[in-house]
Amino acid sequence: MRAITVSRYGPESNLQSQEVPHPEEPQGRDLLVRVKACSVNPVDVKVRAGTYDDYPDYYTLVTRPYQICGFDGAGKVIATGPESTLFSVGDEVFYSGSPIRQGSNAEFQHVDERVVGHKPKSLNMVQAAAMPLTYVTAYEALVERLQIQKGEQAAVLIINGAGGVGAVATQIAKRVLELPVVVTTASRNETVNFSREMGATHVVNHHGDLGAAGAICRYIFIAHSTDRHLAACAKICAPFGKVCSIVQGQVQMYGTEFMAKSLSFIWALLGTKSVYGVDQITHHETLGELAQLADSGLIQCHLTRELDLNVEGLREAHRLVGGGGVRGKVGLGIPQSKDFKPFT
Repeated sequence: MRAITVSRYGPESNLQSQEVPHPEEPQGRDLLVRVKACSVNPVDVKVRAGTYDDYPDYYTLVTRPYQICGFDGAGKVIATGPESTLFSVGDEVFYSGSPIRQGSNAEFQHVDERVVGHKPKSLNMVQAAAMPLTYVTAYEALVERLQIQKGEQAAVLIINGAGGVGAVATQIAKRVLELPVVVTTASRNETVNFSREMGATHVVNHHGDLGAAGAICRYIFIAHSTDRHLAACAKICAPFGKVCSIVQGQVQMYGTEFMAKSLSFIWALLGTKSVYGVDQITHHETLGELAQLADSGLIQCHLTRELDLNVEGLREAHRLVGGGGVRGKVGLGIPQSKDFKPFT
């Protein structure tokens, strides 16, 4: 099969198309998926560059001699493992796979069915592939880690509201959890407007002093530059409040109000369940809920840029995401042209 691989970590030019062995028949609860679309997240860029550090031993765990990147994917099931109970051959699916297995930048991929959902009927393949990592990350952070209750009379601050995770976190906070106050951060007119479209009730500039905004939030979700914002979070957060981050940092709390206010700091990492083999079925359940919410129109797809699923398109997607400032998500799909050769 064709795949876009990284044999040497470094710049976008190190993404190369090559012929690799076709995956064997799936075992256990694995599915074999024919990939129709994928998307690029900041984590994809870090992995390709060789700088990903959320796991101290990450690069000793991934497959060699080449790595197929791509966390998000969408496609069609072409085979199921003997222990599979959730899917059948021919099902259209979307998912965010394990960070230490071969990814979605390939014609075929093995994925554990417990991190897979049935594709929303209202979304095409590229739109569907833009959703899983960001939605499940945001859902775990807000619902599982911060433990926000639906209808709670509380305010949440989401730092980097126009980013991929921030855009869906805003929708979850406002439209699913029905919080009365959802404050996000954004700095440009286009990102401010986009964040409001996603459901923000207030938008503040993250290049300024967040503490000067005067908001008192019970919950804060950091989706960009943890260390830069930590002192301001301590100032803004209400006593006994909670701060959750998905971005690695030193997390220096001394000299801030973290202890004075009895605040909680919590990490959220999507890959924890897959890497350590715990509670993976919750990803399937969350994606099932997402499909219903998307088909009902309550949750909007945040795809803002679509590229061709080949080496040139993937390199461009990595450049865009790695450069920062992207609203929502960048996805890649296979155009209808008979002459187009995906993954080349």
